Amino acid sequence: MPLPQSRTEWPPKALSRVAPKIAEWDAWYTGTPEALRGVYQRGMLSGNITRPSQLRGGVVGTIARFWWGRPMNPTGDQERTDQLHVPIASDVCQASADLLYAEPPTFRSPTDSIETNAWLEEQQEPVQSVMAIGAEIGAALGGRYHRVTWDRVARPNEVFLTTVDADMALPEFRWDNLIAVTFWKVVARNGNELLRHLERHELDSAGNGIVLHGLYQGDEGNLGQQIPLTDHPSTAALALSVGADGAVVEGRTPGLLVEYFPNQLPNRVWRGDILGRHLGRSDLDGVEGEMDALDETYSSLMRDVRLAKSRIFIPEYMLSSGKPGAGSVFDVDREVYVPIRSAAPEDGDAQITMNQFQIRVEDHLRVAQELTEVILRSAGYSAQTFGEGTDGMAQTATEIRSRESRSYSTRNRKIRLEKPRLSRMLHKLMLTQQSVYNTAGLEVSELPNVDFVDSLQESPLVAAQTVLALDQARAASIEVKVRTLHPDWTPDQIKTEVTAITDELSQAAAPVAVF
Repeated sequence: MPLPQSRTEWPPKALSRVAPKIAEWDAWYTGTPEALRGVYQRGMLSGNITRPSQLRGGVVGTIARFWWGRPMNPTGDQERTDQLHVPIASDVCQASADLLYAEPPTFRSPTDSIETNAWLEEQQEPVQSVMAIGAEIGAALGGRYHRVTWDRVARPNEVFLTTVDADMALPEFRWDNLIAVTFWKVVARNGNELLRHLERHELDSAGNGIVLHGLYQGDEGNLGQQIPLTDHPSTAALALSVGADGAVVEGRTPGLLVEYFPNQLPNRVWRGDILGRHLGRSDLDGVEGEMDALDETYSSLMRDVRLAKSRIFIPEYMLSSGKPGAGSVFDVDREVYVPIRSAAPEDGDAQITMNQFQIRVEDHLRVAQELTEVILRSAGYSAQTFGEGTDGMAQTATEIRSRESRSYSTRNRKIRLEKPRLSRMLHKLMLTQQSVYNTAGLEVSELPNVDFVDSLQESPLVAAQTVLALDQARAASIEVKVRTLHPDWTPDQIKTEVTAITDELSQAAAPVAVF
């Protein structure tokens, strides 16, 4: 299937159920009041948020309407200074990425090729950086796309991974396998006129991945007319790499250049949608109402703070008057207020009143704490991962893992999705490196092995005590003991250490000659 035809509806109808929900999650991840109001106020009015009760009046409409979806002011002004946001959504997504990629995963050639292992080791940190960024955004949007990329001018002699967010892609699946995808981005905007760059990845008749590029001039709801790539600086260089069939000439190797990484599966929201059922589930799925309530609770607490400022009420006759004709001004930070116009009493007593409302700190914090725990638990994380409920005392890795068992269960679920896809990405990276830059020595007959490093490791003292217990019980070989003491070592390093220990033991056990 080639690039879309001119004057095609865009975004396409296939994303009609998916796009609004992704936009809602994106607003929570972005965390700005403007983004949240845009989804729950303008989105509600345009019908994007499919909650009909929001449009009702009376009690039903009031209950169904989100804190961030309160109707606009009668004047049309949407700015509300009393709405504050707690960035728990971004905290959850960042924690998700840290649990996976706080440490770079290890890559090994299954054939133990020296050249391949050296090349894979060079890729560890660059791949970790790209994957960590993608994993954070993917935790918010339900998934992300990683693609193999090359640029002979910007980064000569090497291929590299890039990320495309889920809200800028139209995927095509077959039996849960990604078979094609179309990416798009707006490269220029002039009033209602939009210039979009479309990048389509698909397979040719031989099963090789190909890339097609197109530039379209349209508007918000329509792709418009396809124009030459040379008509905009951001795509002009691509025209030189495209052949007669409209596809990039070089870099054609077996399999797509793109891999879709779902955040979690299955997807509860789009289980019945023909496209959405193949997409991943956001960490924010199902907790939008609790996050909205948390913002409302925090805003209510700050309202108490504002109202509880100590103020003194004093009759107007005791104050100096302003200029004739000057209007009244209300200053929220003013410490002295005039309640009414009154003359001095006959007895001459000054009628001064002090006022300070109580701040309901504990009540608000208990509600906020409960909402936070519900959000984290529903997202699949332990509160201890976010520093909640810790006493500050030093803990071993085993104790931490026990307290954060829910977080590590979620981590393991995500790793099972990440490992095979990352392995295929690395394999495609090597194939493309050979094809584009003629790099020799890479063993590409099998997929590389990928292992995720446990970021929680025991202290050297605890590990040494474990090794000592294993040695006294004669329950482990030298290799197992070395691996226990040095879990971050490569197989070659472990093998070298085992050989050195064996040699030392042999020398110590050798009989001493007596003359």
